[in-house]
Amino acid sequence: MKALLLQDYAKTGRLSFENIPRPGIRDDEVLVKVYAVGLNPIDNMIPKGTFKPILRFTLPAVIGSDLAGVVENIGKKVTRFRPGDAVFASVFDMDRGALSEYVAVPESSAALKPMSLSFTEAASLPMVALTSWQAFEHAKLKPGQKVFIPAGSGGIGTFAIQLAKYLGASVTTTTSAANTGLVTSLGADHVIDYRRKNVEQAPADCDLVLGTVRGDSLEKSLEILKPHGEIVSLIGPPDLAFARKRGMNIVMKAVFWLLSRKIISRAADRQVNYSFFFVRPDGSQLTKIATLIDAGKMKPVIDRTFPFDDSLSALAYLADGHAKGKVVVQIVES
Repeated sequence: MKALLLQDYAKTGRLSFENIPRPGIRDDEVLVKVYAVGLNPIDNMIPKGTFKPILRFTLPAVIGSDLAGVVENIGKKVTRFRPGDAVFASVFDMDRGALSEYVAVPESSAALKPMSLSFTEAASLPMVALTSWQAFEHAKLKPGQKVFIPAGSGGIGTFAIQLAKYLGASVTTTTSAANTGLVTSLGADHVIDYRRKNVEQAPADCDLVLGTVRGDSLEKSLEILKPHGEIVSLIGPPDLAFARKRGMNIVMKAVFWLLSRKIISRAADRQVNYSFFFVRPDGSQLTKIATLIDAGKMKPVIDRTFPFDDSLSALAYLADGHAKGKVVVQIVES
């Protein structure tokens, strides 16, 4: 089968198409014929070695994590799926990748595809939907609270805005003037033009900041949080609690403690909490998300699709940082 492989970590990443054996499946896995793969910014970061201390890959390794396709075979212990089922899933953090014609997916990580969506639309969802769901769950977001979601027109932002509104929160976001209509249509209550105004223009009594943008905006966002508010960062720096949860050695625990010391200290000075959050695959949560999608409560936002052979172009387009919503690679025309 054809797959896009990471050959070695490098500044630009060494990626190439190869023919590799179709994966076997364990008793608790399903073999999925992949129709579409949703790309995420981390797919450009992994080849550079950015997450090498955290994510373990046996090289060469297939990259990508989000997929939608059809179940071709099931393991002996699988009870939730049958061959022919249309599914979507995340294989993030599993030493396997999605940019391939076939993928072995743990039963626990997959869900039936939303009936109202195409395979392309469904493939755009797992990472952004699960990240938003789990981050808000982690922060215990409640109806009536105020949340600040930077980069509202990006992959995470377009879904997080919708989910926050569904949960009853008030949402402030940043985007360019050209994308104001998009984020407003998704439910944003307040929109800041990041080219003209700073983060500090957001309401000064936010309960939660979802850290999605690198640079100094994370520290600046401390100024808009009310006492006992929370920053849940998706982009780092990783903290000691994360290192402990991952079972890292004492050296990595010390490194992450040092990396996060400044932001945690500044947060404590303002009586707010900082935590680094790392998404996990979860088929049961994807099932709930599919139900909400089919009920019309939220929808995917896709910027562009690329054919499988143009996966490198798709990754380059995503790396430019101007995509509105998600970038998807289509492997099988659906």
